[in-house]
Amino acid sequence: MFEAPIDMMSFFTLYPQEWQNHSCIAMNGVYENAVLTALEKHKNLSEIILCVDNDEGGIEAADRLRDILAENGYTDVKRIAPQFKDWNEDLKAKNDATPLPAVPHKRKEEYLRQIEALQHLRCRPDKLKSQIYATFKNGQYKYLAEYALAGSAFFVCKTSENVMFEKLKAKLKAEYKPYTDRSGKAQKQKLLQESVQEVLSDLKQSVRTHQQSVQTAKLLYQLADNAVRMEVEEALSVPIQEQSEDMDIVSEPKPCMEFG
Repeated sequence: MFEAPIDMMSFFTLYPQEWQNHSCIAMNGVYENAVLTALEKHKNLSEIILCVDNDEGGIEAADRLRDILAENGYTDVKRIAPQFKDWNEDLKAKNDATPLPAVPHKRKEEYLRQIEALQHLRCRPDKLKSQIYATFKNGQYKYLAEYALAGSAFFVCKTSENVMFEKLKAKLKAEYKPYTDRSGKAQKQKLLQESVQEVLSDLKQSVRTHQQSVQTAKLLYQLADNAVRMEVEEALSVPIQEQSEDMDIVSEPKPCMEFG
């Protein structure tokens, strides 16, 4: 599925092999109505490949369309990205013309980078409330995320915290959708404060059933997510010249675990 007819034509000029064996549509944008209408007419299709642009709009569209398609029963959805901004630019490059470069999604890349950088800190349940309060009060959002995620791992599985911590990191990466992350810094700060208050209230419990432990883990997991989003806002507000020029780009995450 392509954003525009010109992208489809460029793609098949670049990759003419066996194009007749595939059903292709141009979405004339990235709206789901065209996709769903086409699929309604071709109910035999199960695998869907999104060939959207390699820019912020295309990256967000791929995530959004994946979710919409999953809601409609299509779970085998992949994305093929052009090397440059779109398939027409790839074709230009092949013909020795200067192409427009790909445009990375800065917020998504920074979120994934921040998650990857989180380090496991052994959870001390008796210290967790004070650790969360202090790091939030001091604006230490990375440490807040680490304490919260370590706490979540502890309440999910006390015997292998470090393994669960890595699984929860993978879960955060897989569940992040930039098209849902549109609020400003002030709103993110408000959500983080509410999340901290909810967690501190929950941690007052001295004894928990299994279900209560699962709920505590979910609250701490959400707190970690909110803390990382604030850290992302802080990082993106730094002037470009002060940012590292050799930041690693984290690969697309894969679906993972559920709480239960």
